Amino acid sequence: MAKTKTALTPAIRQLRQARIEFSEHRYEYRQHGGAPHAASELGLNLHSVIKTLVFADESAQAWLVLMHGDLEVSAKNLARQLGSKSLVPCTPEIAHKQTGYQVGGISPFGTRKNLPICAEASILELTRIYINGGKLGFLIGLAPQTLIDLLQPTLVSASIRT
Repeated sequence: MAKTKTALTPAIRQLRQARIEFSEHRYEYRQHGGAPHAASELGLNLHSVIKTLVFADESAQAWLVLMHGDLEVSAKNLARQLGSKSLVPCTPEIAHKQTGYQVGGISPFGTRKNLPICAEASILELTRIYINGGKLGFLIGLAPQTLIDLLQPTLVSASIRT
């Protein structure tokens, strides 16, 4: 049996350096498939697949926003909680420039720039989360406490059901 080689992304480097245990999950990436496609391909609960989104405030400060795969972000509510006037999703070009990752493969770990991060507080209620490992079609599974330990995100309640 052939052994699958680990994708060596900046995210994986950061997790290894911190001695964090994680599992690797590859799937057939599909353009615009997002978290629902990843969850379906891997047989995961969509609520435990965490999206990494990039937003910018009125002063063009980029923020990483971690949200459940089955929920959307209320930008207005999130801006209020972060003390900003407004937040808007970044273009793919700006997201790549800020994170070093391609849209669809953005991980909150190992980003090019040290960006402020906020996470939906209910993520911490899960026993295990699946989040992008820094490459298209590649998720990593880990304990949600890892987000707190390594990333120290601001915890928010900004989700809406669509």
